[in-house]
Amino acid sequence: MQNLSIFRGSVLAILLMFLLESHLAVAQNGGNTAMKINQWLQAGPLETPLPAFHQDAFGLKDLLKFEPAEVEKWRPAPGAELVWDHRTRLSWAAVAASEKGFEIGRDSGQKNPQIYYLAAYLDAKRWLKAELQVRSAHPLKAYLDGENVAAKESSDTSEVKDLKQALKLTTGKHLLLLKVLIDPENPAPALLETSLAIDEKFGESPLALGASPQQIMNISLLLDGPKVSGVSISPDGELATVTISEIQRSEGKSKSWLELRRVKDGSLVHTYRGNTALSAVSWAPLGKRFAYLERNGDKTTLWVTDLETGTTTDLLKEIKDFGSFTWSPEGNFIVYSVSEKPEDDKRGVKRLESPRDRWPDFRTKSFLYRANYPGGTRQRLTAGKLTTSLAAVSPDGSRLLFTTYTDNFADRPFIKTTLSLLNLQDLSVDTLWEGGWLSSAQWSPDGKQLLLTGGPSLFGEAGKNVPEGVIPNDYDTQAYLFDLATRKAAPLTRDFDPSINSAAWDKTGENIYFEALDREYVRLFRYSLKEKKFRALDTGVEVLNTFDLAKEQPLAVYYGSSSNVLPKAYLIDLKKNQRRLLSDPAQKDFEGVEFGKVERFTFTSEEGLEIDGRVHYPPDFDPARKYPAIVYYYGGTSPVTRDFGGRYPKELFAAQGYVVYVLQPSGATGYGQAFSARHVNNWGKTVADEIILGTQKFLEAHPFVDEKRVGCIGASYGGFMTLLLLTKTDMFAAGISHAGISDLSSYWGEGFWGYLYNEVAAAHSFPWNRRDIYVDQSPLFHADRVTTPLLLLHGYSDTNVPRGESDQFYLALKLLGKEVEYVQVADQDHWVLDYKKRIIWQQTILAWFDKWLKGQAEWWEDLYAEEKGKG
Repeated sequence: MQNLSIFRGSVLAILLMFLLESHLAVAQNGGNTAMKINQWLQAGPLETPLPAFHQDAFGLKDLLKFEPAEVEKWRPAPGAELVWDHRTRLSWAAVAASEKGFEIGRDSGQKNPQIYYLAAYLDAKRWLKAELQVRSAHPLKAYLDGENVAAKESSDTSEVKDLKQALKLTTGKHLLLLKVLIDPENPAPALLETSLAIDEKFGESPLALGASPQQIMNISLLLDGPKVSGVSISPDGELATVTISEIQRSEGKSKSWLELRRVKDGSLVHTYRGNTALSAVSWAPLGKRFAYLERNGDKTTLWVTDLETGTTTDLLKEIKDFGSFTWSPEGNFIVYSVSEKPEDDKRGVKRLESPRDRWPDFRTKSFLYRANYPGGTRQRLTAGKLTTSLAAVSPDGSRLLFTTYTDNFADRPFIKTTLSLLNLQDLSVDTLWEGGWLSSAQWSPDGKQLLLTGGPSLFGEAGKNVPEGVIPNDYDTQAYLFDLATRKAAPLTRDFDPSINSAAWDKTGENIYFEALDREYVRLFRYSLKEKKFRALDTGVEVLNTFDLAKEQPLAVYYGSSSNVLPKAYLIDLKKNQRRLLSDPAQKDFEGVEFGKVERFTFTSEEGLEIDGRVHYPPDFDPARKYPAIVYYYGGTSPVTRDFGGRYPKELFAAQGYVVYVLQPSGATGYGQAFSARHVNNWGKTVADEIILGTQKFLEAHPFVDEKRVGCIGASYGGFMTLLLLTKTDMFAAGISHAGISDLSSYWGEGFWGYLYNEVAAAHSFPWNRRDIYVDQSPLFHADRVTTPLLLLHGYSDTNVPRGESDQFYLALKLLGKEVEYVQVADQDHWVLDYKKRIIWQQTILAWFDKWLKGQAEWWEDLYAEEKGKG
């Protein structure tokens, strides 16, 4: 693998870049515009002898086919260096063509084939098609964004053949790279004539040529490249691991590896790589050793690396259906879980044991085991008819805290949780608590209390902070202290507006650290048990993903991202409240990527509530222009946080030339219990009005947005909101619903989690007693009111919101003669996770908005041309 080092050029390089950006040759030819590429970045020559014994079966075309470099990682720039090997260093030089074309200076004494690379950047202002034509007497290959798109294998001494290839360019910058192989036996000049033919239907100046690698956000940047996916810190705070994941484009699968870094300076100590995914790094509480998982299909190996002895051993090897693991406080054993699958009824029939028995894995049970370290001897800890889920190991290592779940049809919640203690000496069980809404449990350092997280109703009225008669939103997670002696609980966060994601107790027992959802942000808070006060720590990120505390030092590692910043790993001194960057694996990929600004935008609802939100601007925003806009929302029980990317990446939408408005309607957690409680028994009643009013206020405050070119999009509950909105207003020019709910009663009954979600969202409300919710708020019963072009998207195997929700709405709109399209994604569930299908799905969203908000239907037509469905 070659090493590419891009550095800032001199003043001359900057001047050359300016000249390259501004140089363009255009010729008209019928209905096409022919753009000649007269300026290039050139690297070469690279003398490349044919291999030994090539006379038998290896010629120039084979040499051309062989890939000597990972060109998909290249991002040439004027003056940038290309390190080929320990002796050869090339520089990307700006070169210009003559009237005859571009001629590569050949070595008159050339005896072996030589390779030259030529690079140019194509900056597409919209989706378009272009035909690439290259005339050369010598063999060559063409790459677009690192992928080989065409090749000319012949070396022509008489009649020169052309390389011709149709290209499809999405909005943004693309790298056109030519690999030219100079044949030493061909006396013809190494002359290249290169042009792009573009149909006039794509408008005036839809494409610009240049040499600057500076670019905007695109789908490749969103999905490809290394990204932080986990962090962990040693007990003494001296070492940290960073888990990094990356999609392998050719396979479409993710691979991950571990970086071991020194905390004091962030320097890399070692990298651990495997043939499969490495994950779940956990440091032993004592010493310098950590465990991690290597998963390969349905088998998992648990490795333990001891840095003091320099050994890595497989404590558990190729365990089938392995779940998760936890170290004991002394590090002398590990508790892990393994699933057991039942035998299928060979008769082909199934008597359901529970509504949950519709779930494919309901009858698969998970049980707890113990593996002693370092010996590796094992013990089974639990069995029976119920899954046992580990919550925590007691500070003295003598007991386990675990949960089991059973149906409870008498009242909500419809699943009862039992929290129990398991004595590891005799495996006796003591039930601590039974109820609902429990999220997590852990011991205090002294073993006298439990820190529990769960809904406001976890302990009756104790955790509620809502007006009298109001049902709280039990997805708004709170924290409680549970006294093991009295078995009574005291709320910690009842008057704290943020919703708890996770928590960790420091060793002193004086502080609890909370990762909490705070409006659009996820922050790290420290709670002093003595002062009974919360303090937000400065993490430098808008959305914290996870954190890990050092056991012996006031240090923590975490990773997180922001609206325009990819996930990075950090170290924070908890005592000084100072942070430092630990790892930023995506830095090189995002050098030169331009983002637009993000501004907060709020308005006051008709009920006097402040509705939070933000606006994402295009990178080249000009207030004198008129822009199309996209309104994005969820509208369900959680806000749309400010993390980077995601399945509906606002940064990508903005890069496509849209102003993006994100709003947080009432009912979302992170704004206090009174606000989140508005989600209960609402199902869009007030949320739809808030989105409509918010969009009106947004348009009034942003006159550069064209009110006739505004689209809306949401997924899941947000998809339901799209469908509901379009039955109430015609203010949107286009709408998109992914996995949207069209009939609340069918979702309630058929969705695997429909009745469970509704035990909160529709508390005490059912199809037989609340027609005002299940009929009046169901978009299907008002489909005749839709006038806006609608795109329905759905994973074909969605079990959360069954695809029938989109099926029936599509059928209704087709029978009503409405403008509707429906795209199903094969073999995908609620989320589109398959790499290649994700790309097409993402393109489908952009193409739909381009069609209706920009008046550019060509991308949509190309994706879903009639002939593509034939055969």
